[in-house]
Amino acid sequence: MKLGCIGDDFTGSSDLANTLAKGGMRVTQYTGVPSGPASVDVEAGVVALKSRSVPVAQAVEQSLAALDWLLAQGCTQIFFKYCSTFDSTPEGNIGPVMDALAARLNATRVIACPAFPTTGRSVYQGHLFVQDQLLSDSGMRHHPLTPMTDPDLRRWLGLQTQHSVGHVAAPIVFAGADAISAELDAQHALGNTHIIVDAIRDEDLMAIGKAAADLPLITGGSGVALGLPANFGCSPSRPNWTSQDGKCVALSGSCSVATREQVARHKEKHPSLEIIAADVIEGRQTAQDIASWALQADGIPLAYSSADPEVIKSVQNEYGLEQSSKAIETLFSDVATLLVAGGVTRLLTAGGETSGAVVEGLKLAQLEIGPEIDPGVPALRASKDLTLALKSGNFGALDFFEKAAGVLGGSA
Repeated sequence: MKLGCIGDDFTGSSDLANTLAKGGMRVTQYTGVPSGPASVDVEAGVVALKSRSVPVAQAVEQSLAALDWLLAQGCTQIFFKYCSTFDSTPEGNIGPVMDALAARLNATRVIACPAFPTTGRSVYQGHLFVQDQLLSDSGMRHHPLTPMTDPDLRRWLGLQTQHSVGHVAAPIVFAGADAISAELDAQHALGNTHIIVDAIRDEDLMAIGKAAADLPLITGGSGVALGLPANFGCSPSRPNWTSQDGKCVALSGSCSVATREQVARHKEKHPSLEIIAADVIEGRQTAQDIASWALQADGIPLAYSSADPEVIKSVQNEYGLEQSSKAIETLFSDVATLLVAGGVTRLLTAGGETSGAVVEGLKLAQLEIGPEIDPGVPALRASKDLTLALKSGNFGALDFFEKAAGVLGGSA
């Protein structure tokens, strides 16, 4: 293994694995820290954790365990992957995990770049944009767990880390890899360890990747990984994929604007069932009810709890954040288990927490990376009889669920 990756959720990890696979690397995504060694043919290993919203100490412990395993596989470079919308709070764990990884690796110049231009995420003058909006003006300001209210990554990361935060501005990035490398050295000389790097184009990400060739630690969204496979002598290629026929079901727990629009579009042509959080908590709606409905429905049935943020907030206020979140995650985990036991061979999930609950509920140890469905979302094979699509809430085209079913089934 050459490149070791640590992802703070399951959808983001598959996003990163997709980027590396397209770049020509042989990639395997692992669910949590494996108990044994990796296959000798794996060039890039992605350890997917469910650590994005857990307490700092727990996130650091899990990330260091992943790091130890990856280093034992022979990795010479580590990539810490977080969301391209930098999902965290001032008390979040992105900074502490970066600190811990940097200390273990003796890394003194740590790139932080969540940019992903293909999906509308760009970093300019240290500020994160979603399409033409500052992050704090986008739908992320209403996220139920990690509301993003400040687009200045230097300031936001500075609240979380023990180190000073530097910045490589766009004009330097535009000048290419050598200029970026020189500025990283200059930022280090100023006492900055973590360094926000601007990027608004794929060319910028390629240049950043080239500049990072000798760095022990890189952090960011999957976009900054675009330039990494070439550093290991790899060239772009299409992953091998065997299509999967059979029953397809979609589960959505994301409340992002993008997912709610996808849900609305899908409902126009396919059976749908809304999951009401209060009914789940009170026992009026069960996993068995939902699974039975989906197994009997035609087309690509969709069960969703993708409510308006204000609805979610009212539920959290009534039942508590922890109880309401746990109830929905447990429900999706149980529904997925029942669906697969009932013969479902293609399973689509939307939302990082939802996808994590499904993967953990199904006890999937590792995932084979297939072709890209939409930017940042690959087809995944869990076994000879089960394929998946794990979609971040903000990703995907309006017809994502139909498109994903087609790619998994080989008709797209």
